[in-house]
Amino acid sequence: MDIRAILMGLTFALIWSSAFTSARIIVTHAPPLAASSLRFFIAGVIGVAVARALGQSWHLTRDQWRATLVFGLCQNAIYLGLNFVAMQTIEASLASIIASTMPLMVAFAGWVVFRDRLPALGIVGLVLGIAGVFLIMSARLEAGVDVYGIALCVIAAIALTIATLSMRTMSSGGNLMMVVGLQMFVGAGVLGVISAATETIVVTVTPVFLVAFAYTVLVPGLVATWIWFSLVARIGPTKAATFHFLNPFFGVAIAALLLGERLGPLDVIGVVIIAAGILAVQLSRQAKT
Repeated sequence: MDIRAILMGLTFALIWSSAFTSARIIVTHAPPLAASSLRFFIAGVIGVAVARALGQSWHLTRDQWRATLVFGLCQNAIYLGLNFVAMQTIEASLASIIASTMPLMVAFAGWVVFRDRLPALGIVGLVLGIAGVFLIMSARLEAGVDVYGIALCVIAAIALTIATLSMRTMSSGGNLMMVVGLQMFVGAGVLGVISAATETIVVTVTPVFLVAFAYTVLVPGLVATWIWFSLVARIGPTKAATFHFLNPFFGVAIAALLLGERLGPLDVIGVVIIAAGILAVQLSRQAKT
């Protein structure tokens, strides 16, 4: 792994983790699904415009179209849509911790569903990850955290796992920015329909909201997605996923710094255990390959 790949991975992890804090700000000012739909629409317009300026084509391969639809539905509509709804009642740090377990879910799905061989270190990592999540959840449940919000985040993480499993075909065949832009429209369309049927549009416009919304559209929405696809194309999905072990640290740190969210000692211990589990799983998968 070269220096450029390392910098790309660190940047992606930092941006990915920061999205929970900006999302938390957005949902305190606007309906979550409507805000998400508008975010994806704007990001899609920008992404496709940039792709056309770069000379990229609308003509994707069949695998790319299939994966674009799956990724747009699972990551944008389900994963991000449910997280936005959940963060009306739970903190950004907790949402980021749950989402950061995605690499563990991917490894578990490969082991159980697809019968991939998982070395002993990977099994230890899964056990550590489960233990860390259990530790944090037990402390939060005792403190009266919203169970419905947690359930939405868990479903969202499962959807992100499915999206991740479709990554290989999405990052092949060129037209990378076009794929990034088009999958934004999938999320915008699905969430727009649901929002129209379920939400009353009331928006409190403040400078903080505008900054958070613009940041979420441009940085986590477009820049981070492009970095991730590029990183996977450069070093492969297994090595790229190693950087997810940083997400629990970055997620809780940014939420504490910008939102003033407090972390108990069990939260800190749980984050360290989850990160160790993610790292163990990813290192075991690299050793296997």
